[in-house]
Amino acid sequence: MGKRGILLVVSGFSGAGKGTLMKELVKRYENYALSISATTRSPREGEADGREYFFKSVEEFERMIAEDALIEYACYVGNYYGTPRAYVEEQLSRGRDVILEIEIQGARKVKKRFPNTLLLFVSPPSAEVLKARLTGRGTETSEVIAQRLARAAEEAEGMEDYDYFVVNDLLEECVEQVHRIVEGERSRVFRNKERMEAIRAELKEFQKG
Repeated sequence: MGKRGILLVVSGFSGAGKGTLMKELVKRYENYALSISATTRSPREGEADGREYFFKSVEEFERMIAEDALIEYACYVGNYYGTPRAYVEEQLSRGRDVILEIEIQGARKVKKRFPNTLLLFVSPPSAEVLKARLTGRGTETSEVIAQRLARAAEEAEGMEDYDYFVVNDLLEECVEQVHRIVEGERSRVFRNKERMEAIRAELKEFQKG
């Protein structure tokens, strides 16, 4: 049996730069696969179906929920978001590390279903920087920015549920830090049970002479 990949869940405040961080990670290291979420929100300018998201109607999305075709799903600022199961399973079994970029509710659901999942929370250096990044995007109304900041205050309550807290200040450094975390995770005892058993068995054989 080949080595199974690590399932990596990345959450963080809207405006923390998660998307850019993940794209850079996938570009720089070939072992990562970025899971594509399904959503009922409208595409932003420059987004394509099947690349940034699978854009679904509410009816299509609710059919996926009914068929248990999603690892997790949640409703966020009036739209559904979810992780299609088939792609994730296929990549993990091929030994690739799969990155899910989802919010806190979804992260908890995934960890419950897949306890070996690695949870990472990405934050800007400060709340001031977060507000400046959201405003600087120019894609949202002040009402939506206020909603996102209120949501961030709620999400901040759940940061302790994560395994690692990563500050995205300089992108280059943040990418390296996340990669080091994942590489280190490969050495965790619970991920190496088969190998440890094999060594134990060999040592017992040596004792027999």
